[in-house]
Amino acid sequence: MADTRPKLLIVEDDPGLQRQLRWAYEDYQLFIAGDREEAIEFLRAEAPAVVTLDLGLPPDPNGTTEGFATLSEILRIKPDTKVIVASGHGARESALSAMSGGAYDFYQKPVDIDELGLLVRRAFHVHALESENARLLEQPAADSRVLGRLITAAPEMLKVARTIERVATANVSVMLLGASGTGKELLARGLHEASPRARGPFVAINCAAIPETLLEAELFGHAKGALTGAIKATPGKIESSEGGTLFLDEVGDLPLPIQVKILRFLQERVIEGIAVDTRIVCATHQNLEAMIAANSFREDLYYRLAEIVIPIPKLKDRSGDPALLAKHFLSRFAREMNPAVKGLAPDALAALDAWAWPGNVRELENRMKRAVIMADGKLITAADLDLPGDGEGFELINLRAAREVADRRAIRRAIATSQGNISNAAKLLGISRPTLYDLLKQYEMQA
Repeated sequence: MADTRPKLLIVEDDPGLQRQLRWAYEDYQLFIAGDREEAIEFLRAEAPAVVTLDLGLPPDPNGTTEGFATLSEILRIKPDTKVIVASGHGARESALSAMSGGAYDFYQKPVDIDELGLLVRRAFHVHALESENARLLEQPAADSRVLGRLITAAPEMLKVARTIERVATANVSVMLLGASGTGKELLARGLHEASPRARGPFVAINCAAIPETLLEAELFGHAKGALTGAIKATPGKIESSEGGTLFLDEVGDLPLPIQVKILRFLQERVIEGIAVDTRIVCATHQNLEAMIAANSFREDLYYRLAEIVIPIPKLKDRSGDPALLAKHFLSRFAREMNPAVKGLAPDALAALDAWAWPGNVRELENRMKRAVIMADGKLITAADLDLPGDGEGFELINLRAAREVADRRAIRRAIATSQGNISNAAKLLGISRPTLYDLLKQYEMQA
């Protein structure tokens, strides 16, 4: 039977300590290496999630050169490895430098087995969480798609989706009310695909995007020679949607003369003597009742189109959806444009949650595309999204994440204040120049 225990690599050249650690870790598959070469062989062959590393390795057992070289090579080959480095008395500075270079944590010699065991268990836990997050990032929509296409986990949108699923099978006209960029066409397509008309065409037309002089021909078709360059008769969108669904987006922008013609079609279901069987779904961001009062939209057409009215919430009112959608867009755009980008920094997650999203999902998609293209490191930051990055209004309960947000903010301000001079920025921060370089590398920031 295959051994399913988690894999732990111990890099330690002291035989006595090797035996002590082997005895302490019965719950893991253990691999023990005495030098860098052996450690790298195990890393490549077994891919352990966690490594404990003594910085004093041969041929430099009294120094840290070989240990740091081993750490660097481990993280280069398998960057997600959690490396816990050993620190002797008086060598705390080396351990902190190792953490700046990517180590997960450190422990002090002489070894406290219980303390080290706790660090190792925590490292495995964090690695498991990060692996799961990476898996979800690769396939963020698998468990979060409703109506076949819509990505959401927000109760507000799940309620909308359930309503659409219920009305999809009824042969009634549906009106989707929502701000621009909330996904009205996506929902209309979902309604069509959940309906008995799914095998028929889904024909969409944006009533606001076509000049009034051409809109009538787009909807109802035109005869040969009726328009400049029209060398043959062309059926309109309504006739083309026979047996399927016609989606009238921004229906509030229909001119009154065309409203009259659409009303007549809805009453007779005939165009130029040809019967057309189509279902009408429409959408608008406008207040049609106010337009009716102002005599700019026909009341009788409204009641024909709005047999079922479904309000669509704005993105800011969809609990958890900004981050969920951001991960979906990141995965898609990174694959196409910048494969080095792997995730979202804590300040980016905070900013996504705090922003009001006036442009809704369309704004989020555009910001994520730009951020993926412009990002210098593996993680997209609030600055990449061009959003406030202080995390105001967002509570970070993870200390490591909160510290990273604070570090990034202070470093950005210091570098800006010193006009890019690293030495002056380090003085402002109260740290050494090498330490600042280590932090820039750790947080994958550009000077």
